[in-house]
Amino acid sequence: MALTFPLTNLRSICFHRQNPRSSLNVKHILFSYNESSKPSFRISADLAPKARFVARRRESVSVKQLERPLVEYMSLPASQYSVLDAERIERVDDNTFRCYVYRFRFFAFEVCPVLMVKVEEQPNGCCIRLLSCKLEGSPVVVAQNEKFHASMVNKISCDSNQSNSLVQQLTSDTVIEVIIDIPFPFRAIPVEAIESTGAQVLEQILRIMLPRFMAQLVKDYQSWASGDASRQPLGTGEI
Repeated sequence: MALTFPLTNLRSICFHRQNPRSSLNVKHILFSYNESSKPSFRISADLAPKARFVARRRESVSVKQLERPLVEYMSLPASQYSVLDAERIERVDDNTFRCYVYRFRFFAFEVCPVLMVKVEEQPNGCCIRLLSCKLEGSPVVVAQNEKFHASMVNKISCDSNQSNSLVQQLTSDTVIEVIIDIPFPFRAIPVEAIESTGAQVLEQILRIMLPRFMAQLVKDYQSWASGDASRQPLGTGEI
C-alpha cells in the first residue's frame, strides 16, 4: 500500500500506539520518503490480543512456639531451608528452587506449570520471587511458552512483636499475575470471559497450595525446633 504526498523533504514520521485488548495491536505506523521513490506507508502489527490474570491471597496460621523460637527459624539462611516436599520441589542452588505445580485444566486443556523461584532473605521471614515459568501439558499449552509473561511474589513472615508470646502468627501474602497472547482457538471468546476464568484458576491454585505450604512450614518448624537438623522434606507430593 502506498500514499503519494506533495512533499520533497519528508524523511520519516513514526507514531506509537498499543492497545492490549484490541485484536490489532499496532506497534508502529511509518511514513518514509526518499529522492528516488514515492512516500510509502507501512504497518507492523502483532495480531494476538492479550489477556491478564491476577490473583491475590493472604494465609495466616497460628503456631505454638517450642523451645527454639519461630522468629529464629524464620531467620535461617536460605541455604538451610528444607525443600518441604521432594516430590514437588528441587533445590537448584542455595537460594533457587524448581517447583512443579499441580496439573489443572484451563477450558479443555491440561496445564502443569514448572516454576523457577528465588528466595530472598528478609527480617523475620523471606520473599519468594518467580524467576521463570515453563508450561507443560497439552500441545496447545506447550506452544504458549514463548507467548506469556508471569510474575509472582510470596512474602512469608512472623510477627517479631510477639516473639515472647506462646503462640505466634505465621503469614504468607501472595500475588500472581499472568499476561498471555490469547491462542487462536480462544479468540472468539470475549477477553473479559477469558480473564475471569484465568483469574479463577489462579485463585483456586492459591486456595489449594497456600494452606498446604503453610502446614508443611509449621511441621518443618516443629521438626527443627525439636532438634532435628537433617532438613529432610516432609511432603509426599499429594494435595
